[in-house]
Amino acid sequence: MFPFSEADAVQHSDPIPQKSEVVIVGGGVIGVSTALFLARNNIEVTLLEKGRIAAEQSSRNWGWIRKQGRDADELPIVMEACRLWQELAQECGEDIGLQQTGVTYLARTSKDMAGFEDFMKIAAAHALDTRLIDGEAVRRMIPGMARNFAGAMVTPSDMRAEPWLAVPALARLAVRRGVRIIENCAVRSLDTAAGAVKAVWTEHGKIETCNVLVAGGAWSSLLLRKHGVSIPQLSVRATVAATEPMPELHAGAVAEDDIAFRRRQDGGYTLAPGGSNLLYVGPDAFRHASKYMPALKAHPFGTRYAPMAPSGYPDAWTTPRDWAADEVSPFERMRVLNPAPGKRELQAIERGFNTLFAQAKPVRLKTTWAGMIDAMPDVVPVVDRVAAINGLFVATGMSGHGFGIGPGIGRVMADLIQGNETGHNLHRFRLSRFAPGNTIRPGPAL
Repeated sequence: MFPFSEADAVQHSDPIPQKSEVVIVGGGVIGVSTALFLARNNIEVTLLEKGRIAAEQSSRNWGWIRKQGRDADELPIVMEACRLWQELAQECGEDIGLQQTGVTYLARTSKDMAGFEDFMKIAAAHALDTRLIDGEAVRRMIPGMARNFAGAMVTPSDMRAEPWLAVPALARLAVRRGVRIIENCAVRSLDTAAGAVKAVWTEHGKIETCNVLVAGGAWSSLLLRKHGVSIPQLSVRATVAATEPMPELHAGAVAEDDIAFRRRQDGGYTLAPGGSNLLYVGPDAFRHASKYMPALKAHPFGTRYAPMAPSGYPDAWTTPRDWAADEVSPFERMRVLNPAPGKRELQAIERGFNTLFAQAKPVRLKTTWAGMIDAMPDVVPVVDRVAAINGLFVATGMSGHGFGIGPGIGRVMADLIQGNETGHNLHRFRLSRFAPGNTIRPGPAL
């Protein structure tokens, strides 16, 4: 039952192996996709998830699969991901709600419209079907809105899916392809020698391996920091809601200043407040504050702050930063990061949607939830090998883009781990970009 929690029954409970060619830490869309593409090449893979597959942000996101508004360096990978989503939906043999219904960004003013021009140049360079439309075309496309808009940017080929169906379905496909998945099995630490990975220590014992991918979402930096690898990753709380089934207002996904919404497979809408996230201030927030200054200056009102995270969160003041391999780790103490949705944000969701569609019946919320988004200072992920520890790889900090781009990153990581050409320029996503003296270039906030 969504949202997933540790009360849900374990679906994948293989015993841990003595050794594995590759070990993946984290059972979200990135970890599962990487495992799937490694298995396609007959690589032995063990995926370890401290809680349940897709229980955190990989099932709690909006369900958008968009090329529109992407960072120029991300775009080729997400274009590949869109093709892979269609392929994998067929391979799964399950209905994951995948539909090509488009993504639309609404503009209230001509200045907002002008702000779309940067992406239009990127779209043209990649032959995307993205286009700008005027206010009259917006009214025809989404009739019934109470507000008039100056126009919109639209990408009809963008898609949507139900993440709580899609990622577990990919996991089942991976198992059928030979991947060993073990839920309720936290990785406590890495075993390294002579600057290389030798094994992982789990709560159930040791697995010998020469290759480890850390794809733990909001938890990645906590595990990596224990081994001397610092990444300026923080996590922000995002509140989301689902309505009861209702008449269709628009088939695709739409965002404007106050509200974002998309049609769901069950006949309702997934809703979120426009650009409102909450950062719990903790030790890592102070440690990495300077790296976030460019993004804060560019978008000073995009995030609210709370002085401390609830106990057990990755950057809570009381969360241990070090522990022994035979000690219970923070990952076991919180199997599923399940934040309470924000009351303020839920009120904004209802107000924003009801105001936009004032002529419709007031919306009724069926389910509400929140997730912790693994964010980076420049709003693009780390997708790299760790130079200081041979055999250690990282794919994290998806910054709210992970679901849509997931299969693309998974395919890239699978080839990176095997030492193959990835087919994409990954310079933008290198870990070393955060080294002292390097300039941080924030990606688009669309």
